[in-house]
Amino acid sequence: MSAPTEVRRRQGVTGGLAFLLALAGGAAVGNLYWSQPILDTIADEFGTTASAASVLITVTQVGYAVGVFFLVPLGDIVDRKVMIPAFLLLSGGMLGVSAVAPSFPVLLVALALVGASTVSGQLLAPLAGDLATDEQRGRVIGTVVSGVLLGILIARAVSGVVTDLVGWRALYGIVAVVMLVLASVMYRLLPRLEPRARIGYGSLLASVLRTWVTSAAARWLGLMGAAAMATFTLYWTGLTLLLSGEPFNFSATRIGLLSLVGILGALAAQQVGRLYDRGLATPAIGVGLVVSLASFVVSGVAPGSIVAVVVSIALYSIGVQAAQVLLQTRMMSLDPSGRSRLNTVFVVGNFIGGTIGSALAGLLWGLGGWPVIMTAAGVLLLLALLIWAVQRGRALAA
Repeated sequence: MSAPTEVRRRQGVTGGLAFLLALAGGAAVGNLYWSQPILDTIADEFGTTASAASVLITVTQVGYAVGVFFLVPLGDIVDRKVMIPAFLLLSGGMLGVSAVAPSFPVLLVALALVGASTVSGQLLAPLAGDLATDEQRGRVIGTVVSGVLLGILIARAVSGVVTDLVGWRALYGIVAVVMLVLASVMYRLLPRLEPRARIGYGSLLASVLRTWVTSAAARWLGLMGAAAMATFTLYWTGLTLLLSGEPFNFSATRIGLLSLVGILGALAAQQVGRLYDRGLATPAIGVGLVVSLASFVVSGVAPGSIVAVVVSIALYSIGVQAAQVLLQTRMMSLDPSGRSRLNTVFVVGNFIGGTIGSALAGLLWGLGGWPVIMTAAGVLLLLALLIWAVQRGRALAA
């Protein structure tokens, strides 16, 4: 390890660098969600249906899943000072192509590549963990993960508003410029940190799978994260269906703006990392899951009340996102030399859980609406709580 790296690691992560990592992570992951509220607008321009346009979301998510598995582990063997700006640059280029796409197939390919390059956001949390001192690691990772959560919420909330003002092509053009600027800034300001692992690419990918097979802690933490993420997509998809119908009849813009209440959760996620540093992560995870479960009760008993919906959003966002931050931080602490690979295991599990939640939402809504969705989400959280109760002295023990 070089002398400059040793000095930097003793100093830890400054507030300014933590903010930069959070900003870049949020901007990158937010790219997955720009198209969700504006599918009707895109469909109209290309003369297709909103149902057909929903394939845009699918290819973006599939691209992201492929990128997470095949690219994020490289963070353990490649210089991230070069790797992260390169992915941001690729995202910016593909967003620019999306802005001028002459046909629907071109837009599909461009957004698939946007999804694959968006993995830069998942390289930043392990980098933050590597740079942080032991005393500040939970706080720093919490800050970065909260930035990612904010990026998701903001993208969903403002996409429709910006599209209404300047059009969807201009939206993608603006975001493309932001990504290119971030790539330049990150290349200039990211510290260099020598990779800890010296292994071939094939062995690297094999070690991701081996981690899941051989580490009980990784499996349980990943399963809890997947269950929580399944409730996340189930909750937000179901909420859109609830608010767009009777008695609310909200527009896409109003639904998006209401989701900004979820910012409370992202802000809580930033603070909850401090509990990890104080050795309180395990009980805090349990509290987060219980708070999330309480949010389902609030909205389930009064689905026609906008006040109950707002309270539910606030409680759910705080509870589930706090639990996710602590689970992710614990996962990356299992092996400091393989944080990128461990993060891959966690994020892939989240992706699978989120996909299951999205698939269940429409089916469950047809079976019984919002109460059925809340019941299913509650069952998933109870599963996570059961794992927490059994594993709190094992997999969850720091």
